[in-house]
Amino acid sequence: MTRQAVLGLGTNLGDRGGNLRHAIGALNLVPGTEVIRVSKLYETAPFDVPDPQDNYWNCCVLVQTDRSPRALLGACLGIEAAMGRVRKGYHGARVIDIDLLLFEGAQSGDPELRLPHPGILERGFVLAPLGDLFPGKNAFGLDFSAQYAAVSTEDAWEIAERLEIP
Repeated sequence: MTRQAVLGLGTNLGDRGGNLRHAIGALNLVPGTEVIRVSKLYETAPFDVPDPQDNYWNCCVLVQTDRSPRALLGACLGIEAAMGRVRKGYHGARVIDIDLLLFEGAQSGDPELRLPHPGILERGFVLAPLGDLFPGKNAFGLDFSAQYAAVSTEDAWEIAERLEIP
């Protein structure tokens, strides 16, 4: 059965635009998965970090997949590893971060796979690009209109550069 999912991508190391393009291209290579839409890019200050870091570039990607939520998450973690992601503590700098934010028709309280992703309604770097993908501010039954309205340009700055689906 094919369903849609929303992935949140972020990077603050190296060629941030190149990192995001590479990750989106890799997502299109995941068997049974196709990138349908990519949000605008947003630059955001690091969130809740212990040490100074460069700003992040973030976007959200809407995919169609026949994989299970856990299998899609595994594919995302594999892409992160292949791109050189090294996990250095909580909220460390990263070449790429791919989070499974929402999965059509699925909810999970499993600590390794929480759906919807925890904090989705509190983070401007997720809400701004999510609003690009879902102009009605409702994603798979999750109404985020009130939280989206509270996002300011201080939370997420739109970047003029656009990412195309490879």
